[in-house]
Amino acid sequence: MTSRERDACSRRGIDCSMKMIEIKDLIFEYMRRDDEGNVESVNRAVDDVDLDIEAGDFVAILGHNGSGKSTIAKHINAILIPTGGTVWVNGIDTRQEERIWDIRQSAGMVFQNPDNQIIATVVEEDVGFGPENLGVPTEDIWKRVEESLRAVGMLEYRRHSPNKLSGGQKQRVAIAGIMAMKPKCIVLDEPTAMLDPNGRREVIRTVRELNQREGVTVLLITHYMDEVIHADKVIVMDEGKVVMQGTPREVFSRVDELKARRLDVPQATELAWELKKEGIPLPDGILTAKEFADAFADYMRQCGGQGIR
Repeated sequence: MTSRERDACSRRGIDCSMKMIEIKDLIFEYMRRDDEGNVESVNRAVDDVDLDIEAGDFVAILGHNGSGKSTIAKHINAILIPTGGTVWVNGIDTRQEERIWDIRQSAGMVFQNPDNQIIATVVEEDVGFGPENLGVPTEDIWKRVEESLRAVGMLEYRRHSPNKLSGGQKQRVAIAGIMAMKPKCIVLDEPTAMLDPNGRREVIRTVRELNQREGVTVLLITHYMDEVIHADKVIVMDEGKVVMQGTPREVFSRVDELKARRLDVPQATELAWELKKEGIPLPDGILTAKEFADAFADYMRQCGGQGIR
C-alpha cells in the first residue's frame, strides 16, 4: 500500500492492516420450492469460495451472467446469508443477525439502477436520508451531505430534482447517499450497466477518487473490462467458483483463458493479442491505449521504421 493510501485510511479512521472482507469456504444455494414448500431443485450459485479484501483496496470481480459475482456482493451486505462457510465484514460475522445494521453501515451497497435507490425529490434530502435513519444529529447530517456531494462532484446540484439528472449523475448521487453513512467499504454491483459511456466514465472516475483520496475499500462488480484496469486486484468467477485472481496485468495476460470462459478483455489488450498472434512481439498484459502505442512504437523502431514484417 502506498503512503497516500495509508494517509487516506488514517484520515477516515480505517486500519489498513486489517481485512475488510474475509470469506471462507462460502457456499450459497438457491432452493426452488413447490406450492407445498417442498424443495424441487437446488442451484449452487457460489461453490466453496475463499476471498480476502484488505482495507483500502480496490477489487474488481468479473464473470459472465450466472457466475456468482452478484451473489457474493449480496453476502457482503448481509442481504444473503451463507448456506455454508462464513463471511466476515469489518470483523463481523454476517450470521450475527443482531449486528446486521453494523454490517450494512460498514459496507454500503450501490446497485445497477440508481432510480431504485433515490427516493427524495431533492438531491440533498436524498443524500441525507441514510444518516437520518442512523440517528445522526441534524447539524452533522447536513455536514455529511455537503462532504459527500463534494466528494462525488455533485455539490452544485444539491437543490436539484434527481429526476432531471443524467443517469451518471443519478448514480453519483446514489454513491453520495452511501458515503454520507460513512461506510468503510462500498460494494458496487454493476453500477454502470444502465449508463451511457459518459455516465460510465463519471461513475468509475468518482469511485477511483473515493478509493484513492478517502481510503474507502471498493468492491466493483462489472462486465466492462476497461473499468477494472486500475484495480488493485481482479477476481474472475465462473460457475460459482473463483477461477483466476491477480493484478489486472496478470489476469489480462491470460487472454486465451478469459475468452474460453466467455469473457472479453480491454480493447488495447485485445488488439495487442491479435497482433501477437500474427507474429508481432508485443508484451503480454497491455492494458491501455497509451501502453499499446508505446509498445508498438518500440516495435517499429526495432524494425527500422519499415512497418509490420
